[in-house]
Amino acid sequence: MADVVNISCKTPANVAEVLSRSTCVQKTTASDWKVIILGIFAGFYIGFGAAIATLVGSDSAKFLGVGLSKFFVGGVFSVGLMLVVIAGAELFTGNNLMLMGVLDRKVSVGKVLYKWLLVYLANFAGSILLAYLIYASGLWKGGEFLTGIAALKIAAGKVSLPWGEAFVRGILCNILVCLAVWMAIASNNIIGKIFAIFFPIMTFVAMGFEHSVANMYFIPLGLFLKGTAAATASGLDLGGLTWIAFLWKNLLPVTLGNIVGGAGFVGTLYWMVYVKNNKA
Repeated sequence: MADVVNISCKTPANVAEVLSRSTCVQKTTASDWKVIILGIFAGFYIGFGAAIATLVGSDSAKFLGVGLSKFFVGGVFSVGLMLVVIAGAELFTGNNLMLMGVLDRKVSVGKVLYKWLLVYLANFAGSILLAYLIYASGLWKGGEFLTGIAALKIAAGKVSLPWGEAFVRGILCNILVCLAVWMAIASNNIIGKIFAIFFPIMTFVAMGFEHSVANMYFIPLGLFLKGTAAATASGLDLGGLTWIAFLWKNLLPVTLGNIVGGAGFVGTLYWMVYVKNNKA
């Protein structure tokens, strides 16, 4: 007899309890070297999602129109979080849910902030390393620099965002990312986790929200391509695309927005609803 697929899932209250009383504690007590390796992996994985999204978005609007193009770009990008959750990695934005352990007094705020910083720096290293490898691969040269031009447009557009808009887009992004993680935890099988991740991640990318770790790939790749033939072919004014602009005008506000969206809107409010008033 064929095995029966388990289609049951954890309730929101179950997920909240697992996160605040188990997962958050495990993440803060994990050894630093493991966290660093898994953080680098996460930077790679989100970068892979960003890379395929850049390729798909380079010419899809021509054939599908803007709306459907954004749907497909968001859809392929979701592979990044699928790899993080299912293969196993430490992602800063998802780890914003660790604040639930602090609120439940299971871990100290200092330990959580330390692990956040460690994971953030490891994500940064992994993302930039992948961006450099993609640059070094020369894959951006194909189709008369089509993908390279798309990468430059993405990077230039991101550093040109007003600070406040980048911050708000960061909030909206990580609400959806943390909800994707939340629903993936609720699922008891891989297919369920894939569907739980796909729709929220597709939505945030299609809507144009901002993800700090993804931007650690998108913008450095544009910076690496800035002096190449792709930059000349693009005809873009890339004067504003600098490392300082990347860090100050995009990464800082987006990171702060991600923390507010993930730790504040999802972690804190769900803890208040499902954990605070339901302690045994």
